[in-house]
Amino acid sequence: RRAQAVCIPAIHLHMTAATMQVSQKDFEKAQEQLKLLKKDPGNETKLKLYALFKQATEGPCNSPKPGMLDFVKKAKWDAWSSLGNLSQDNARQKYSELVSSLVSAESAGQKKDASPEESRNDGYETLLVTTKNNITKIMFNRPDRKNAINHKMYREIIKALEEAGKDDSTIAVITGNGDYYSSGNDLNNFANIQPGEMEKMANDGAVLLKEFVGHFIDFPKPLIAVVNGPAIGISVTALGLCDIVYASDRATFHSPFSQLGQSPEGCSSYLFPKIMGLAKANEILLFNKKLTAAEACAQGLVTEVFPDRTFQKEVWARLEAYASLPKNSLAVSKQLLRSMEKEKLHAVNSKECEVLKERWLSDECANAIISFFQKKSKL
Repeated sequence: RRAQAVCIPAIHLHMTAATMQVSQKDFEKAQEQLKLLKKDPGNETKLKLYALFKQATEGPCNSPKPGMLDFVKKAKWDAWSSLGNLSQDNARQKYSELVSSLVSAESAGQKKDASPEESRNDGYETLLVTTKNNITKIMFNRPDRKNAINHKMYREIIKALEEAGKDDSTIAVITGNGDYYSSGNDLNNFANIQPGEMEKMANDGAVLLKEFVGHFIDFPKPLIAVVNGPAIGISVTALGLCDIVYASDRATFHSPFSQLGQSPEGCSSYLFPKIMGLAKANEILLFNKKLTAAEACAQGLVTEVFPDRTFQKEVWARLEAYASLPKNSLAVSKQLLRSMEKEKLHAVNSKECEVLKERWLSDECANAIISFFQKKSKL
């Protein structure tokens, strides 16, 4: 510690008073800019901001390590502690740069408004929902979180499916904004739960998931997934409930349920064996096998794979041709195809949600999620 005390002033000698003053001024300005952000930057970014702010104002982490089950305090402590002996001046600088990048990204995103001929449905925070050329597009819009699905996003997807089912569009399309299609269930949904609230969390989560999957089962029009990148968890299992799945060749498909102490959902326990055979489904649902786009296509989960460089152009040209077909004919035909299975699918959905609720309350699941957060904090 004495050696560190000697080194730190030596660094300060190389900085003029004016430079330090500007750094403090930028730091204070960044704090004000942060309050003006309209979009939630995501928990990982908020943890970085928290850690840099504490380092800038108090220096290296000086608080006792919280208990393992206090996920929120533990995550904050880990983030702050990971900065080690980073100087307060450097922490201020990094904090200011991070806020600046968030402000720039939000400004750029606001400029990418829908084109004039495209009708945009406002009122969504986690989705971009637009209607154009008889196609309602539901785009997952948390690219900074790899389109992980938090509670708000679950509810907004339910709302978007309800509205798309009733609007004048011929087909509906689900896709992702950014590099990922979706990284699945946001595990931060579990991070703020106190031990006494676990049962309520499990009950509420099962009800929400059942409603979410039910809207895929009951959707009245052709529903097409445009998988632009990696898909994980619920975003993979729900593909079995879509009518067509087009994928970029850079997409992957991964459902690591047992790795997280959980169990299959999205009717995958019934549909995946039916689509690809029991042995292949077991590799995916029991043993966490990740599929490439080509493998998913060969096994029947994906309809067709396109080169990433031409993916958007080829797929949307095809979708626009589909959307020009007689709307009512498509809807009636889709409902005929689904009608024989609908009752079975709802029963499967109910059973899967019951089992998942039990899993969420198990020690095994809690330990698996704690282990996940520990590995994540070390990255």
